[in-house]
Amino acid sequence: MATVTLTPKKVPSLRLEADNITPDVFAGKSAAEIAGLHVFTGNTQELLGDYFTVAGSAGATAAETSIVIDGDASRVKYIGMKMSAGDILVKGNADMYVGAWMLGGKITVKGSIDAFAGTGMTGGEIIVDGDAGNYLGAAYRGDWRGMQGGLIRVGGNAGSDIGTFMRGGEIIIGGNTDVHVGTHQEGGRIVVKGDCKSKVGGQMVEGEIIVFGDIEVMMPGFQYRNDVDLEVDGSEATFALYEGDVGERHPKRKGDVVFGKLYLKY
Repeated sequence: MATVTLTPKKVPSLRLEADNITPDVFAGKSAAEIAGLHVFTGNTQELLGDYFTVAGSAGATAAETSIVIDGDASRVKYIGMKMSAGDILVKGNADMYVGAWMLGGKITVKGSIDAFAGTGMTGGEIIVDGDAGNYLGAAYRGDWRGMQGGLIRVGGNAGSDIGTFMRGGEIIIGGNTDVHVGTHQEGGRIVVKGDCKSKVGGQMVEGEIIVFGDIEVMMPGFQYRNDVDLEVDGSEATFALYEGDVGERHPKRKGDVVFGKLYLKY
């Protein structure tokens, strides 16, 4: 696999909008051609090479292209947006919209990420060693299609509104979350290995939320059903199964009403 290394050389005065940092866009290009790609600071169009030293060259296809950002990218937005293949490694933090509308491939961030990572993603993997901001794997504002496939794994904590309108895929949080996990969830699985605050599964229709820690305030629309033994991400434990949100309209399959499932570890 051919590798392109981007080394930050200047901190942008505004957030740098760099949706061209993807294997799909880099594929088939030399270092000079990649440095000549456009980026934006506000409404000003600039060049990727104004902010990064570019070394190496891309592969013939996205699947044959690896991108390494060798430094902090905490003011760089849209890394890996709509990528379909290949991989990206960020050796530091990253800004908003990491892997937004991602189709495939893998993004690894060694630091933390800001809000809206994995928005509307349908495939691929986002692996974050640190923390994640709000709206992880959620729908874009005003849309009803959140994450639909793929995997997001966060080693640390995550913010609020995780998996809003989620329809498929899996989100695994190693630490704690803020409010509104799985709001309007219609499929997929969210695993929280730490604690959650209130409004977990609000207006949830389908899918699974699995919490290993505590939920500060349970939603009244969830009803206890029974205890179950589950193996989740390599760990076996006993969970209390709740179904809900019972106040919502739920689909039927073979005559049975389908509810969202909320599992809380004993």
